[in-house]
Amino acid sequence: MDFRALAMGLAFAFIWASAFTSARIIVADAPPLTALALRFLISGLLGVGIALALGQSWRLTRAQWRATAIFGISQNGLYLGLNFVAMQTLEASMASIIASTMPLLVALFGWIMLGERVRPLGVLGLVVGFAGVALIMGTRITGGVDLYGLVLCIVAVFALTAATLSVRGASSGGNVLMIVGLQMLLGAAALGLAALVAGEAWEVTWSAKLIAAFAYTTLFPGLIATLIWFLLVRRIGAVRAATFHFLSPFFGVGIAALLLGERLGPWDVAGVAIIMAGILAVQLSKQARAAA
Repeated sequence: MDFRALAMGLAFAFIWASAFTSARIIVADAPPLTALALRFLISGLLGVGIALALGQSWRLTRAQWRATAIFGISQNGLYLGLNFVAMQTLEASMASIIASTMPLLVALFGWIMLGERVRPLGVLGLVVGFAGVALIMGTRITGGVDLYGLVLCIVAVFALTAATLSVRGASSGGNVLMIVGLQMLLGAAALGLAALVAGEAWEVTWSAKLIAAFAYTTLFPGLIATLIWFLLVRRIGAVRAATFHFLSPFFGVGIAALLLGERLGPWDVAGVAIIMAGILAVQLSKQARAAA
C-alpha cells in the first residue's frame, strides 16, 4: 500500500468517525429528522450536479437502481435517521462505537446466513470484537446510559448490515457519484416524510456552532468522505480499503472526547482497543481469503 492510499484511508476513517460528533452538535439545537433531511437534500443536489458535470449518466443498471433504493432508504433514512434521533440522549462516542460494529456484523451474518467461509483469524476477530463491545456496553449501562437511544443505535446498525449484505457489488458499472447523489435525495425524501408524520416541530436555536456543524456534516461526511472512499477502492480494492474501518472506534471516541468533553474511562479505552483489534483481524482474514 503506497503513501497516498494510506493517507486517503486515514482521511476517510477520520471524517466518517467525526460525523457522530457533528451530529450530536446538530441535534442539540435542531430537530433531528428535519435537519438530516435538509442535509441530504443539499448533499444529494451537489452530488448529482457534480456527477452530471463529470458526464455521469442517469441511466443506471437494474442492480444499481436496486442499490440506490435500498441504501437511500436503509442507510440514509433508517440508519442515520435513527442515529440522529438517538443522539438527542446518547453520547456521540457510544453511537460511534455501535456503528463501528458494522464490519463485524457483515462478516458474522455473511458466515451464518450466506455460508461464506471465514478463516480462523476472522473467527477470532469476531469473538474479540464483540467482546470489546460487550465490555463497553456493560460499563456504560451500569453507569446509566440512555437505553432508548442505545436500542435505536443497535436497530440502526442492524438495518445497515442487512442493506450491505443485500446489495454488495451492485455499485459496479460506473456512475458512482450519481448513485451516491440519488441515494441522498431518496434519503431526504424518506426523512422529510418521517418528520411530517412524527409532527416534528421546526424549533432551531441558531448559533455559529450549529451552522458550522451542519456545513461540515453536509460537505465532509456527506460528500468528501464518499468520494475518498470510492477513489481508495479504485486504487487498492474494496477488501484492502475496508481495513481502515478498524480505526473508526478510536477516532469516534477521541473526537467526541476532544470536542464535546465526553468522558473516556479506562474501560472505554480498553474496549475500543479490543474492538479495533477484532475489526482488523476480520479484515485481514478477508484479505487472506481474497488472495487465496
